[in-house]
Amino acid sequence: MKSRFIFFTVFISGLILLFSCTKDFEEMNKNPNGFTTASDGSLFNGIVKSLRRGSNEQLYLQNEILYKQTQLAALPKEEWGNYPLGTINMWNNYYEVYAEARELESRIESYENSSAYPDIVPEITNMKAMLKTIMAYKTFRLTDVFGDIPFIGAGYGFLDLDNLYPEYDTQEDIYKYLLEDLQWVDENINDTTEMGEPFLTFSSFDNLFYGDITQWRKFANSMRLRYAMRMHDKDPDFAAPIIKEIIEENRPVFYGYDFITSVLETASMIPINNGFREGTPFWAFTEQKNLRMGSTIWNMLSENDSTDGSGIYDPRAYIFFEGNNNGEWVAYPQVPESNTPTNGGLPYDQGRDSEANFSIKGQDCIYSPFNYFLIKDYDYMPIIFITGAEIHFIKAEAYLRGIGVAQDPVSADIEYMNGINSSVEWWMQTAKTLQLENSGLNFEDVITIPDNLGAATVLNKWGSWNASSDEEKLEFIYAQRWLDAFRQPVEAYALTRRTGKTPREGDPISHFRMPYPSTEYEYNGTNCSNAIARQGGDDSSVKLWWIPDNY
Repeated sequence: MKSRFIFFTVFISGLILLFSCTKDFEEMNKNPNGFTTASDGSLFNGIVKSLRRGSNEQLYLQNEILYKQTQLAALPKEEWGNYPLGTINMWNNYYEVYAEARELESRIESYENSSAYPDIVPEITNMKAMLKTIMAYKTFRLTDVFGDIPFIGAGYGFLDLDNLYPEYDTQEDIYKYLLEDLQWVDENINDTTEMGEPFLTFSSFDNLFYGDITQWRKFANSMRLRYAMRMHDKDPDFAAPIIKEIIEENRPVFYGYDFITSVLETASMIPINNGFREGTPFWAFTEQKNLRMGSTIWNMLSENDSTDGSGIYDPRAYIFFEGNNNGEWVAYPQVPESNTPTNGGLPYDQGRDSEANFSIKGQDCIYSPFNYFLIKDYDYMPIIFITGAEIHFIKAEAYLRGIGVAQDPVSADIEYMNGINSSVEWWMQTAKTLQLENSGLNFEDVITIPDNLGAATVLNKWGSWNASSDEEKLEFIYAQRWLDAFRQPVEAYALTRRTGKTPREGDPISHFRMPYPSTEYEYNGTNCSNAIARQGGDDSSVKLWWIPDNY
């Protein structure tokens, strides 16, 4: 009912959010002038706000499926199995703002073609670049979960009723279109000239980078690197030149470390800085109380299974997880046996907000839960889109495999080391900012990371010099990139599917995509059926276009 209600709600701002491929557009599209009551900036702000994860996506897609499939965590008991609610939530999040993006595109095009705006070309270009960049991120994220999606012809229903049922574009076409769009951003964005109107008013609605055009350029190039690497094994001729250009021409990207200087750049949103409170993770974890630390990730954080934590060498263990109700570090087996004890307790109950009750997780909480601060901090826990550490790991892979650049083991080692340094340092700095909203309890009030732990102790275990072959070095790179994506399960899912070499116990991953939302069968059935037939089915065993065939 909630998603259906959204389709028919006229928001107080005067915007009519038009879902690009669902029913009843005829009624919603009678007034194409509905957008004129919203400013350019407010339209853009709506798109930025849509970067927040929906509650059903978090619960039914990320918690119920992706953490288990990536083995970033263990799911001792599946509570709901209602994944369609998660896929509908993710799908609607994208298409409900697509009409806003199309309207903004139309306005920018009218400015570009008007003789009334001859002196503001850089300002308009930057607005266009910001829009292209943010929609590229959203589109990549959606296609990487479903495969083929409506894209080129989507979002125009408010202009013409003939556009109510857009065709699905192939994922290959979408990838190449977006990567060319992002190249345009890098080549045309202007971050050297002082900006005037209308950019200044427009950028005041930018709650991602606050009008910092250099950061938008870095975001665009960082995505070019991420997604070119993702598609490389399927089309190296297209992808390798992109990787070559960004690395060899030193195009601006996010940095974790600049040589030996800590930078710790990310594309992320801190809720309190953006005027909202993020309670979605807490709701999802309290609705489904079962996620726990699994043995796969535990083996990447600790030398042994000592329950007192004496084997922990990675400080991120204290940030990602906690001890059980007895303060013991106990991982749930990723591949449990029939007699494995069941899991319980209330580690995600808000009664833990006070210092006196923080350690009370319920007697049945016998396995280590997620760190309470990661899910209960409404204000300071970032919503992460891409980190500087990830960019270092991508460069390390490029140098080690010789993708777009000459093979260079030394540069690979340097980038890999910078990735670990920046990931560990970023997570430790982030932890220091976390706070519980009810009591004001700070992370450091109740959780102590031993002083002897840091990036050096991680490198002592996982430094490239400990690998016996280039293949093992590559596995190290993937493992650390996977760890860095702990709160980006959609990204970890992509890495696991692409490489087949992230840390794992048991069988190789055989879950490659999510089925289309049921609403698509009902409202855009012909085009959806054509896309399903083209891809070979609509179930989790069907590989996306960029997933290699060799595993």
